[in-house]
Amino acid sequence: MKRYQMSRRALLRGLGVSMALPWMESIRVWGDEIGGSGVSSSAPTRMAVLFSGCGFHSKEWWARGQGKAMELGKVLQPLENFKEQMVFIRGLYNAEALKGNIHSSQTGNLLSGAPLASGGDIRSGTSVDQFVAQSLGTQTKLPSLVLGCEKSNPSVHKNYSMLYSSHISWSSPTTPTPLEVYPALAFDQLFKDSAQKGDQSVLDAVLEDAGDVRRKISRLDQRKLDEYLNSVREVEQRIERAGNRGELQGWRPTLTKPDMARPADGYPQDIVEHMRLMSDILVLAFQTDTTRVCTLKLNNDHGTLRFPHLGVDYMIHHLLSHSDSDDWLKVNQFFLEQVAYIVGRLDRIQEGERTALENSMVVLCSSMLNGHHDASQLPVVLLGGGGGRIQGGQNLDYLGKDDRQMCRLFLSMMDKMEIHVDQFGDAKEPLLEV
Repeated sequence: MKRYQMSRRALLRGLGVSMALPWMESIRVWGDEIGGSGVSSSAPTRMAVLFSGCGFHSKEWWARGQGKAMELGKVLQPLENFKEQMVFIRGLYNAEALKGNIHSSQTGNLLSGAPLASGGDIRSGTSVDQFVAQSLGTQTKLPSLVLGCEKSNPSVHKNYSMLYSSHISWSSPTTPTPLEVYPALAFDQLFKDSAQKGDQSVLDAVLEDAGDVRRKISRLDQRKLDEYLNSVREVEQRIERAGNRGELQGWRPTLTKPDMARPADGYPQDIVEHMRLMSDILVLAFQTDTTRVCTLKLNNDHGTLRFPHLGVDYMIHHLLSHSDSDDWLKVNQFFLEQVAYIVGRLDRIQEGERTALENSMVVLCSSMLNGHHDASQLPVVLLGGGGGRIQGGQNLDYLGKDDRQMCRLFLSMMDKMEIHVDQFGDAKEPLLEV
């Protein structure tokens, strides 16, 4: 098949808008030439970290066996179809997180393993996502994408800043990475050169350039481009519809004065749609190569979300986590359904010989095993092939072993992204099995 010569960062451009193209066989989007042959390089490896606060049901977070025969506890059952692309990891922990034994002290260093300052001061460590972004971020439009579904809490709880509970991504030891909780603004980060208000859609702005590109690619890639542009349009329309309903941008009174008490900060008005939009934006960010690093915080640790769609509207997430009730299990499975949705979408995107999921590493983790503040071992699931370098269907147990630092996993993930360092956090060796 004829290969077309295009720039290393293939973009569709329009007035005030730039939109990265998905991977295509006939365009060298990520573009290194191999031996002068003109054959396009393989798709990049991406990293996503998904976070669910307060741990999971203590009796239903487990996996037994290996590969297709692996059995999963009820919490993990939404991932049943992805067992052969999953690595279940038991026993990893952060030693520094054991010192405070509260939510803030167990979350603020989840992705760094660093000691935390107490007394209301702010000092953690640069998180793995930002370490990678600082190493590779110049290769993409955005160094990283940091998303959340619950607003940050700046208060202090039991001598530790609640900013630790609100942020898993840290650009430096004293700077939590700005967290985008509004889907429309997150979408603007991907496709607009600067956040701006206007009626023109992203696709309308780049339509002429898209037509020029379409004439230069194969029929197979034309279909792939059409599918991609349609998915962008769908997300645009959903955001617009949600905005028209008064959702997604926080509480909006419909009266001159509200006729009810103002809801507590941090409650999206429709958490189902909110999480789904953020999940779609994560997938689009990877699909367009706008960034290769993303964190998505589904809720805060010590969070206040409620779940009326599950019939669980009588207690906030944090308090519910102290039980091992059927309702807590429902909430756990709802969060795992978001993970399954993301990896399912990535798995349906074909990038040459592999799928976007096979080219990605998607980690789900929490700052404690369960709502009883047990941080002696952390719940960790890794999905995706890491660019063909991770063997799925594994069930790994490090509990009781030496050198079971969570940061060993991060060293392994960085190796898959060609970032090789002698130490990260409190770890000096990667996990050889990952």
